[in-house]
Amino acid sequence: MAVTLTSLFGFRRFLRNSTCGRAYLSGFKSSLSLDKLYPSSRLDITTIPQAPESKDGKFSGYIPMDKIQVSYARSSGPGGQNVNCVSTKTEVRFHLATAEWIPQPIRDKLAERLRNQISKEGYLIVKSDRTRSQQLNLADSLDKLRNIIYATAQSLVVPEVKPETVERQRRLRERAARERLREKRAQSMTKQGRQAPTLDS
Repeated sequence: MAVTLTSLFGFRRFLRNSTCGRAYLSGFKSSLSLDKLYPSSRLDITTIPQAPESKDGKFSGYIPMDKIQVSYARSSGPGGQNVNCVSTKTEVRFHLATAEWIPQPIRDKLAERLRNQISKEGYLIVKSDRTRSQQLNLADSLDKLRNIIYATAQSLVVPEVKPETVERQRRLRERAARERLREKRAQSMTKQGRQAPTLDS
């Protein structure tokens, strides 16, 4: 249905003359408005949230977008002819040595484990062309990077061995050694039983 100027002017006249229109123009606020539901909130959606701090040398999972470089290229992944038109392949890189959002022990371990993925300038590069969407490939690249950092941080954790576990492992080793000797004796007896009898002179 087409909207004509007459109907628009009629609607404005209705708002001006009705109670609803007067309440709207007078700045009426519902009891369910955001400033009443959340009185202590600033209600500012443009505020950039503070990055969580890494505590006790652990990675918080937060990747600051202003500290990494994102570039796009033509993809060799799925998408048919779309890959010839849109740059969907995502490449995320950052300078590993100066990445203060990653704790220093994890950075050292990353430099050791991923030396083949680090460029000559010291940039760690993570790529993704899994989908035909830039946003999804960017999310996949960040997820890959996060998983790499988590796996590296996990490798630095030395597991705590309880005394009960040590004692249990010792008993299992002794049991395995006794079983091995028993099998060797049984095999030796089997070989002796296969030998031809000898005549004593």
